[in-house]
Amino acid sequence: MTVTGSRRLVVVGSGIAGLYAALLAADAGVGVVLLTKGALADSNTWYAQGGISAVLDAPAPGDTVAAHIADTLKAGAGHCNEEAVRLLCIEARRDIAGLERFGVRFDMDDDGGPALGLEAAHSAPRILHAGGDATGAGVAAALIRAVLARHASGTIQLFSHAHATALVQTGGRVTGVTFRHDGGTVTAAGDAVLLATGGAGRLFAQTTNPAVATADGLALGRRAGAAVADLEFFQFHPTCLVHPAPGSGAEREPLLISEAVRGEGATLVDARGERFMPGYHPDGELAPRDVVSRSIALHLAKLGDPNGHVYLDARVVEARHGKGYLAGRFPTLTARTREAGIDWTRELVPVAPAAHYWMGGLSTDLNGRTSVPGLYAAGEVACTGVHGANRLASNSLLEGLVFGRRAVESFLASGSGWVSSDAVPPLAVSAASGLPLTLASGTPSVDDGQSSLGAWPVKQHAPAPGAVGSVNEPFSRDALRRLMTAKAGVLRNGVLLREAEAALGDWAVVVRPEVVPVDGDPRELEDANLLLAAQLLVRAALERRESLGAHYRSDDAVDAAVIEQLEESYRMRPKASLVHE
Repeated sequence: MTVTGSRRLVVVGSGIAGLYAALLAADAGVGVVLLTKGALADSNTWYAQGGISAVLDAPAPGDTVAAHIADTLKAGAGHCNEEAVRLLCIEARRDIAGLERFGVRFDMDDDGGPALGLEAAHSAPRILHAGGDATGAGVAAALIRAVLARHASGTIQLFSHAHATALVQTGGRVTGVTFRHDGGTVTAAGDAVLLATGGAGRLFAQTTNPAVATADGLALGRRAGAAVADLEFFQFHPTCLVHPAPGSGAEREPLLISEAVRGEGATLVDARGERFMPGYHPDGELAPRDVVSRSIALHLAKLGDPNGHVYLDARVVEARHGKGYLAGRFPTLTARTREAGIDWTRELVPVAPAAHYWMGGLSTDLNGRTSVPGLYAAGEVACTGVHGANRLASNSLLEGLVFGRRAVESFLASGSGWVSSDAVPPLAVSAASGLPLTLASGTPSVDDGQSSLGAWPVKQHAPAPGAVGSVNEPFSRDALRRLMTAKAGVLRNGVLLREAEAALGDWAVVVRPEVVPVDGDPRELEDANLLLAAQLLVRAALERRESLGAHYRSDDAVDAAVIEQLEESYRMRPKASLVHE
């Protein structure tokens, strides 16, 4: 198929940022090529449950855009880009309307208005849902239908099961991307490339992310010389189902137990049936995600079971609202927990923290532009500074919308060059017309030094004797995940991080993550991307010696004192009896 458009944009990724940006660009007359590594529905967006935060024209009583800004800044632990946060919250209603134009239908309340939910660390109900606890799937399905319609009309060229291997650069500017497809290598040429490839939850042993989340966009951008930021900040969702039936987590599809369940009143208890979160934070179960995840990890460590799990008690929600409430409010979670052999209206749900969202990524400005001309990034692969050190619940889908749209606006305004942020006008939609978009088989034209990691080299190290991932254990994806979980997960310190860095350096001698052959096997490409991402994360975590947000170092002197106080408080509290089998 030939795609027409006076200019050409290659979009890599089919989550909310990529789908929305591709649709906006196509409707503005741009020739669009959309690449997705799996099927269109294979994305973190599809699995998102909590919803999309936005203060609408008719917000919940007492809610304001200023309150949304304040909540986001507070969750970000003072590390946010305040201008990016301001834009996110002010422009939210515009992109909610944009989703509705593309067929997304949000849940309504009994009065015919939008049903707004409350989630952790939000000061008012402002969370939109589409299909209850399957918001991501509802939004993605509508956008996918719109993309397929434009594919049929010739305004979007679509390649599924396309593994991007390298960015094409001409004269220091990104002018396309190479990808593996149907056993061959194809080059998609364009005036610019937008990376919307999601995150890297598959770095860790337990994750809420699907199998496609292997840091592909981050690695593509970094090998092309793009700057990165905030990679030490990886958010762990505190409540991911720990399957009680036999089988490892790698063999089972992850199940995130949405924050919205705790928003409805569910509590966390330990194996003795004792509710413990109020002892760690005054907001209890509705504290920011990093606090809840860290509190669970600390609590398990104090109980002598650091690799164990706690329990989510949703029975109190059913008891408060009546029989059938959980099934009506959370139909997908009800079905999925039953599939796992748990009736959460009568039983406790075993949960543990799991890698969920990477606040860091390719550094971008307010218009999605990276440090490399011609390369944009939006969604989880990008670091806009919106999330700071810890993402506020339900701001991720919103960020993909707002900054995916702003990237398209910047592209439309840029002509053949990079323009200033102030020169980007609001998106104007027009009919598609113009030149055909050509695809040519072959290898990319890559500038010398594309494989360099620039100003932030990844050092090679001799292996630490006996360390996980040392010469005593060859590289494998499972070994990498165990290493990252044990030494660079929820709880960190300098000793563990240095051991991780040494083991990763040992593996890198063989895997060579900084140089990936264009014709490489897709799984080997993913392994290289994951290893590169792990090295960058560990280096960033080593360089930030103090605890901040989702980055928690137990060797931070201030935090060590706080831990001692919490432990003393816990020792003085009466023990609770076991209230369940």
